[in-house]
Amino acid sequence: MSWYILKRLLLMIPTIFGVMLITFVITQFVPGGPVERMMAQIEGRTGGGEATSGSTGLYQGNKGLDQQRIEQLRKLYGFDKPPLVRFLSMMRDYLTFDFGESYYHHMKVVDLVISKLPVSMSLGLWSFLIVYSVCIPLGIAKAVRDGSRFDVITSTIILVGYAIPGFVLGIVLIVLFGGGSFFNIFPLRGLVSDNWSELSLIGKILDYLWHMVLPIISSTVGSLAVMTLLTKNSFLEEIRKQYVMTARAKGLNERQVLYKHVFRNAIIPIITGFPGSFITAFFTGSLLIETIFSLDGMGLLAYESVMNRDYPVVLGTLYFFTIIGLVSRLLSDLSYVMVDPRISFERVR
Repeated sequence: MSWYILKRLLLMIPTIFGVMLITFVITQFVPGGPVERMMAQIEGRTGGGEATSGSTGLYQGNKGLDQQRIEQLRKLYGFDKPPLVRFLSMMRDYLTFDFGESYYHHMKVVDLVISKLPVSMSLGLWSFLIVYSVCIPLGIAKAVRDGSRFDVITSTIILVGYAIPGFVLGIVLIVLFGGGSFFNIFPLRGLVSDNWSELSLIGKILDYLWHMVLPIISSTVGSLAVMTLLTKNSFLEEIRKQYVMTARAKGLNERQVLYKHVFRNAIIPIITGFPGSFITAFFTGSLLIETIFSLDGMGLLAYESVMNRDYPVVLGTLYFFTIIGLVSRLLSDLSYVMVDPRISFERVR
């Protein structure tokens, strides 16, 4: 086991290096970088058609920047160095999690990400808890009642929910319950109200939950179908195996067969994805959900960073989330061994 873990950790190094190298190369060919954007802003401020105050009185608004000013901008953003030198310097800083400063927000990337995490953590963690707490019991109930009216009705409901995009559902919920054309029950923006600091502890908790109802519903409904059907199919496959018939022949009732024999085998495919889903739940963001409900989270930050060519944010968050993804994959693989003693990595060399 220790050799397998060490090998996976060592393989993460070239994987991270390759991901960062490819992304860095792509950013070198994308037009409209930070230098070009700053040049456009400066020229825009001086290009409004005003006449200069010189003795000639000639129009010079669209003359542009001289080469010396352009070189100063390139040096300001670090583009005066060769690409290879910039990449190696960047990776050296990233080893100590020094991601630099955002071009657009003018603050450290780490502080910027931390400021956006509460929204992403709220959406991701609540969605994770709701999906697992609802889908596992529902999937088991559907497997036990396979083909019944309950199974058909619940399958229809969750598949309809799966077919509706989250942002469309969010708009519908706003129209129905957010002061649109019908009821004004839930707020439309932010995690908390403006007077949140003045509320009591219970009031703060209720205010936070009140704000999260519509975003959580919009981001969760589409995920229910996948986990529910995965749970149902996993339990159905185990229920139809020979050892279940043997357990019934020994006189065990259906509840004992289900939870004593079937459950521990059928739950393996579901529980192995638990570590990775739990970790990524803290850092995932949804651009459309955050935009609809005016939530300033990681999804919106990622979109703005790409559109504004904010390379420190783009590359810094990519580096961090790549590490998170690789570690969560490793934990998911290790969870197989923890829940199923028949699986061993000792022979994997």
